[in-house]
Amino acid sequence: MNQLLSEIRKKDASAFTHGGKFHADDVFSAALLFYLNPEIQIGRGNQVPENYEGIVFDIGRGAYDHHQKESRVRENGVPYAAFGLLWEALGAEILGEDLAAQFDESFVQPLDQNDNTGEKNELATLIGNFNPTWDATGGTDEAFFQAVSVAGMILENKFQRYLGNERADKRVEEVLQVHEADLKASKIPAEQERILILPEFVPCQKHLSETKIAFVIFPSNRGGYCIQPQKREYSMNYKCSFPEEWLGLEKEELVKETGLESAGFCHKGGFLMTTGTLEDAVKACEISLQVFHEEPKIVNLGGSVESDALLRQLPEMQSVQIVHMDLPDVPELNQEGIYGEVAMEKAEWKSLVKEQVKKILKVKPEAVYIEGNVFSTYPIIHILRKKHVPVLTTVEKDGEKRIVRIPSGS
Repeated sequence: MNQLLSEIRKKDASAFTHGGKFHADDVFSAALLFYLNPEIQIGRGNQVPENYEGIVFDIGRGAYDHHQKESRVRENGVPYAAFGLLWEALGAEILGEDLAAQFDESFVQPLDQNDNTGEKNELATLIGNFNPTWDATGGTDEAFFQAVSVAGMILENKFQRYLGNERADKRVEEVLQVHEADLKASKIPAEQERILILPEFVPCQKHLSETKIAFVIFPSNRGGYCIQPQKREYSMNYKCSFPEEWLGLEKEELVKETGLESAGFCHKGGFLMTTGTLEDAVKACEISLQVFHEEPKIVNLGGSVESDALLRQLPEMQSVQIVHMDLPDVPELNQEGIYGEVAMEKAEWKSLVKEQVKKILKVKPEAVYIEGNVFSTYPIIHILRKKHVPVLTTVEKDGEKRIVRIPSGS
């Protein structure tokens, strides 16, 4: 147990942070301390009490403050705030080193970035809205601890999620090992190589995206069995889809179309099918694998025909169908000299961009390749990244053009 954790878990542990207006940084810092010791006493004020011996954060220029001139910055350029500094010292004790690093990247860093730079963050905004209005009377302590209570619930839920996902990955790996051993021992026919049967529901989409598994079958909590197709890595598309004719059907209609007596329901979106028996669930997967015809597509937005040759050099994309789309026209501008702004209202502009993205996604591409000016391309790239659609572009390195993928994420 590290020294800070020992101090937090003392019977008479105390901590101190700044008073007045609060932010996600100090709120989540306090929530983290309460998570580790619900009895810790946290005080607030404009100045750290003289000879104070408790834990001080987000004030006082100490180890867990970040307002000093030489405050620390992560190797990736994201500056630490108090929450990040505390998490650095405590995270591994809660989630283990690997998960703590993942949690820092996905959850802590966006909040630290918001606190240091003002970069928009919806969770930080939600926490900030607990502050009293500008004309409210009284102090902020009561509102602060209300916000801390909410942040504490979020943290606890997030920790359970991360730990649960880790357990899920281990469970799926165990089932995969048994599946592969049964295949080698001919206990499972070769045509079922890409069908994984789980003894219970386990979150597995992310773990299985890198494998050959195309379908997962597991017992439904409503009785019978559920079938879920699995997506390819870095793709919105499935490795294999249910036949188009099955989508949206249920009961007698689905039984007639599939020939499977216990077929129950096939979602119109193609991400779920149910059957009454395991045998029919396996048959549904086998039929789908037999009739599925894969036609990978890439949308070439604003790129020339010459770039198609580069795209076809990508792994497993030699026969890819490339769909060309033109960049959207520059809308009407309000101009003043050389400077211009879009004339339409913000809501209309957002709607226009969404329609452009909708047109692209209708093709169901494996990726979207984009060339062109920043004004036309950035809004589209921004939405595609948030939807985790692979976005490709070209860079020149060592005198040659290379295809690169822009990292996805919000």
